[in-house]
Amino acid sequence: MEMIDTQGIRIPRLGFGTFRMPGMGCQPVVESALALGYRHIDTAAMYENEDAVGAALAGAGVARGDLHITTKVWHDSLQPDAVHRSFDTSLKRLRLDYVDLFMVHWPSRDMDLPAVLEAMQKLKDEGRTRAIGVCNFTLPMLKTTLDDVRAPLACVQVEYHPFLSQARLLDFLRPKQIPLVAYAPLAQGRAAKDPVLARIGEKHGATAAQVALAWLLDQDGVIAIPKAQHKESQQSNLGALKVRLDDEDRRAIAALPKDQRYVSPPFAPKWDA
Repeated sequence: MEMIDTQGIRIPRLGFGTFRMPGMGCQPVVESALALGYRHIDTAAMYENEDAVGAALAGAGVARGDLHITTKVWHDSLQPDAVHRSFDTSLKRLRLDYVDLFMVHWPSRDMDLPAVLEAMQKLKDEGRTRAIGVCNFTLPMLKTTLDDVRAPLACVQVEYHPFLSQARLLDFLRPKQIPLVAYAPLAQGRAAKDPVLARIGEKHGATAAQVALAWLLDQDGVIAIPKAQHKESQQSNLGALKVRLDDEDRRAIAALPKDQRYVSPPFAPKWDA
């Protein structure tokens, strides 16, 4: 598994997402992923599955140093004291002494960004999280975070797949050597049914979903965290690591619509800002 080094941590480029897997039913799913070789597990307070992820980690027999565990604080807890309470609860549920990455899940319109980042930095200074990051921030928010507050972001997590461009964000992050973590990398299942991706897959003996993941992993500084409840899909996603796209494939994927955003809840920021 290829890794990306950032802010003192190493992140496996293909991780395992757990969104929409609430409750203890998530435990056997994560156990399966770990058994197949996944070492990057992404969860969040809002997913309501940290207990299950923690149970899976506890019984997996994988050395803690070989794992990368990410969790996140929800947008209703973006006050310094609340950030610490959320983190304490997450850590307890995960049964861990520390996490590798602690992130702001969504920005809040009324958050005091410097205060939030200072609270997260304190957790890093204490060794309770090895690194910090943010999700779903607009470019102006990131410019404030990095240029004004000078927060040591290890990565930025956003929706990214073959139907949504993140070119502007990548152009901003790459010179700063900050990786982008792509959530919903299969466009919530749509990539698996796309005829263009399927035709490319036929050429390489791969599925359309594998092509979508390979396209992301083909890009410098991009990490992908697909979710998959069934062992067969988990194994298939790992198969994307072996797919090698050529220039013809890249041109075909570049021609796909790039304005399809599928995750935009009412509290989301204005993306065009």
